[in-house]
Amino acid sequence: MSLPVVLAGARGHGRTHLLNIRRLQEAGVVRLVGICELTPLGAEELAGLGEPAQSADLGELLDRTGARIAVICTPIHTHTELALTAAARGVHTLLEKPTTPSFAAYETLLTGLEKYGTACQVGFQSLGSHAVAAIRELIADGAIGAVRGIGAAGAWARDEAYYTRAPWAGRRTLDGRDVVDGVLTNPLAHALATALRVDGADLPGSVTGIRLEQFRANDIESDDTTCLRLLTAGGTPVTVAVTLCAERPGEPYVLVHGESGRITFWYKEDRVLVQRAGRGPEQTEYGRTDLLENLVAHLRAGEPLLVPPERTGAFMRVVESVRTAPLPAPLPPGAWYSAPGGTGARRIVRGIDALVARSAESLSTFSELGADWAAPPVEVRP
Repeated sequence: MSLPVVLAGARGHGRTHLLNIRRLQEAGVVRLVGICELTPLGAEELAGLGEPAQSADLGELLDRTGARIAVICTPIHTHTELALTAAARGVHTLLEKPTTPSFAAYETLLTGLEKYGTACQVGFQSLGSHAVAAIRELIADGAIGAVRGIGAAGAWARDEAYYTRAPWAGRRTLDGRDVVDGVLTNPLAHALATALRVDGADLPGSVTGIRLEQFRANDIESDDTTCLRLLTAGGTPVTVAVTLCAERPGEPYVLVHGESGRITFWYKEDRVLVQRAGRGPEQTEYGRTDLLENLVAHLRAGEPLLVPPERTGAFMRVVESVRTAPLPAPLPPGAWYSAPGGTGARRIVRGIDALVARSAESLSTFSELGADWAAPPVEVRP
């Protein structure tokens, strides 16, 4: 029998969840019984989904519909409250990333989930890729020799309208509440989370020595161009360089450096390239397990969750470091320029695509690579 689901946040990025729920409803896995939105969805938006109940009050909607799962795709600063609203009613959750906007809120979430005995899956879709386990197996088998480090790179573009689409967009705080909506913690958070999972360093105590270099070309509070380096508990250096001000946006990737080879993982495409001594390059495309399907399988048959909140602990240590770090430095006018974007102008950082790629290649930060606008990194104790 299909499980009843409520979706909180069905517009914006929530549309991807709505489409996925439609797919799973057609397959008989779930059925949509409620939509939690400030403004109800119209018939066109709900095409093929029946007539689910609608309300702006998640608790009331869960009580009325008897949902067993709540998919929560709402502003970051509402994650903890809404996830615990569901948990208090015995409702399991698929919670969009980032898990929470602070480590204190993360600990509150974990305590509440344990108290109520409900399951939670965090929406890092890339961690559902079968490529992750395959890469870890290649590393364990010594395919590229001892790992020297892991670099991650992401060069995307967002126009200025991206930051005016919602009051919380591009903000560190809103009305006194932590938001922490920056490039590293939200749109390109998968680059960091995937690099940590590949190294097996995803628990709260798995990272140390976090060094941040955060900048902004846009007129926002948070970062749109950032680099970090950290050390995992196993001694692996990890760098992540990301921007929303790319010259030519491309697919983000994780690059594992070994003593006798390397593995490149384009995590949105589930595509892996293995290059090693004495053999030609080998490219493989892998399948992916949908996170909502995995949550359903967990509830029905005890399948292990792919992304329980405990396994986002290392990521949350970085979020906390970003939250408590000084404000991102504004880039000087000569470092960026404006060009037409999707719905308006967008700001482009000169040479950033190559700089991001060089960071992943060399495991170096922007300042170490000689970017003339890059200040020395801020060191944070997680």
